[in-house]
Amino acid sequence: MKKQHGLTKGLAITWAIVVCLLLAHHAYLWLGKRIAPDTDILALLPVQERDPVLQQSFAHMVDTAQQRVVVLLGANDWEQAKHAAAAYQKVLASRTDLLTATNISDQAQNDWLAVFQKQSLGLLTVRQEQQLRTEPAQYWTDLALAKMYSAFSGPKLGSFQDDPFNLFSGWVQERAQETPVRPLDAYLFVADKEKQYVLLPLTLKPSAFSLTAQEAVVPLLDKAAEAALLATPSVEIISAGVVLHAAAAGQQAGSEVSTIGLGSLVGIILLMWLSFRSLKPITLILLSIGVGFLGALSVCWMLFGGIHLLTLVFGASLIGVAQDYGIYFLCNRLSADASIDSPTLLKRLLPGLGLTLLAAVIGYLGLGLTPFPGLRHMAVFSALGLVFAWLTVICWFPQLINAGSLRSGKLVARYSAALMHWPRLGLNPRSLVVLAICAITTAIGCSRLGANDDIRLLQNSPKHLIADQIKLGKLLDAPTPVQYFLVRGGSAEIVLQREEALKRKLDLLIERHTISGYQALSNWIPSAQLQKQRHQLIDEKLLAEGAALTLLANKVEEDAAWADAIRKHLLTLTASISIDEFLKTSAGEPWRHLWLGHIGNEHASIVALRGLSYANNGLATLAQTGQGLEGVQWVDKVNEISSVLGRYRAYMGWVVSAAYLVVFTLLLPRYRRNAWRVLAPTLCASLVTLGLLGLAGQSLQLFHILALMLLLGVGVDYGIFMQEHPDRRNATPWLAVGLSAANTLLSFGLLGLSPTPALQAFGLTMLIGTALVWLIVPCFTSTTESAHVAQT
Repeated sequence: MKKQHGLTKGLAITWAIVVCLLLAHHAYLWLGKRIAPDTDILALLPVQERDPVLQQSFAHMVDTAQQRVVVLLGANDWEQAKHAAAAYQKVLASRTDLLTATNISDQAQNDWLAVFQKQSLGLLTVRQEQQLRTEPAQYWTDLALAKMYSAFSGPKLGSFQDDPFNLFSGWVQERAQETPVRPLDAYLFVADKEKQYVLLPLTLKPSAFSLTAQEAVVPLLDKAAEAALLATPSVEIISAGVVLHAAAAGQQAGSEVSTIGLGSLVGIILLMWLSFRSLKPITLILLSIGVGFLGALSVCWMLFGGIHLLTLVFGASLIGVAQDYGIYFLCNRLSADASIDSPTLLKRLLPGLGLTLLAAVIGYLGLGLTPFPGLRHMAVFSALGLVFAWLTVICWFPQLINAGSLRSGKLVARYSAALMHWPRLGLNPRSLVVLAICAITTAIGCSRLGANDDIRLLQNSPKHLIADQIKLGKLLDAPTPVQYFLVRGGSAEIVLQREEALKRKLDLLIERHTISGYQALSNWIPSAQLQKQRHQLIDEKLLAEGAALTLLANKVEEDAAWADAIRKHLLTLTASISIDEFLKTSAGEPWRHLWLGHIGNEHASIVALRGLSYANNGLATLAQTGQGLEGVQWVDKVNEISSVLGRYRAYMGWVVSAAYLVVFTLLLPRYRRNAWRVLAPTLCASLVTLGLLGLAGQSLQLFHILALMLLLGVGVDYGIFMQEHPDRRNATPWLAVGLSAANTLLSFGLLGLSPTPALQAFGLTMLIGTALVWLIVPCFTSTTESAHVAQT
């Protein structure tokens, strides 16, 4: 006995040292501000290691998009819109370390044109190229005469001899059609039928997912909006940017951590007070939970180098499980004979406690079998939290709780008495009828279950941000960063040629209104092959002796020397510019996100789509468009990741089934022929939960299945508690099950209040499943005579 007491005291001291180290580590993290929860929803998604080019293309598009903030200030009058924009910009000018604006000066526009004027002879639109092949020389002569003499012949870029046939001007006009935005009065102008808007494109310098940046940028934008409203009270302000969504997600997650964590703690405190009428049990339960949370956070930070906010939200629900071990010990201490000391009691309870921990950890680690980094982090965090909480109970509770130190209230007596009247299933007509009704209802519900694996269920941005994003997308005709064509080739030249082949097919889709347009680097820098073909075509149709230029000279009564001088000047406008050189210029800055450059043994680029129509199988049409074109791949990350979610939903269904077999194997040596009674309540509750979800019109998703995996770990605890003491005259396990289930319902049930659909699905499944296990588990307990539980 003395040896046993010495061992437990040694464990308690050792664990105290561990907890002191945890506290020191957290002081190091929080006081030094070394830990900042991640709010990037993409960090939760799987990484496609099989295709690094594809993965880099997606990261490139997303990284570009996430550092942009776009603001539109609209008014009925252009002057009012400019006045509001000036006030808005004045506030932003005070924090150029956070946000920088795009230069829209006249000089910047002139520099933009200068990049292309030196190579303007090879810059043609598709329509101009077709006209060169089909129209007679007289057509081009008349066009040049119209430009020479008419004041309404279109924009004149440079002198007449730079562009006598209006080819370069036509190309510039087509490039301008890639966006409805126009420069006006040193601002960017866009309009709809109701208002005129000033567009303020801003570049975010720090990461959009930095909590520090979010805390600085969002108030700055709010302050700028207040200044704009003060200058023009009627101004409409539309803001969009990843940093806004990330900040909203952070605030939402922080609110959920508070709601779930505090709600669970309040529930635990209230229930423990009503049960034991003492602060000591409450303090001990909170102590085990606190150590579990601290240990999980410390180890996860060391393993992963950081923590995601959704991991903390999910980890807050850990409270609903970590308290099971402490409650089980306290309830047994309450009912145990005063002659049995706590270390001896722990020795008796240890096999059951060990099995409950093992079953719960198996349930949590099932999350770790998915390819989602975020879910793996949640699994590790939760499993570690349970281990730390369990060790706290094992090491400290025997030293802190003595025989006779606990007493129960009236609630415990009334609740315990209910067990004697609880029905028990058996081979009798009433039991068979109940089982048949449940089976039929469950089958009907399961048959109605649909499936929804949409990746957008992972995040639920505020409605006003979504509305602003939609309106801004329509006004700017902006492309989506998650659906595009990836073009690859052995060299930059091959990539441009393949882009041009793809564009010929996309032009047909523009005619069918499947898309409104596209953005491609070859729009600005044609391939050398295409430029050579165009030079030959222009020479043949326009510049050669007897072609359009000769006819023009005759029309304006100029000699051959005049035509020859123009011909020689135009032939100097064939200088080529490399892609890298173009992207370094101000003209190339808006298109840098389209060029991936040299990756491995190949080059790659992106062709982004504008005005994508989802009607009439628009996505399927685009997927077919890329087929048969070498080096061209259609990328739809929304559909791709949703498909991964669907595959892993099915996969995790098999994992859950396998987990039941594993847990049953673990239970068999201790419970023998009654092992099925430990597992049956959870299995029945899981099936009925699926049926109820189907009857309620819910669509099945991965997070429902993950909740069922966790329900296995939680529900088996209750089965073990009841089977350890099957005699109904001993209500101790029933009390432990009731307190544990009530607290689990509070913690996981509060997840059902989350506005994030994925967390809501998880919480709702746990809420229904846990309640059902609680109600069902007494029905499966064996009689005292038939129970065979080893006490060693």
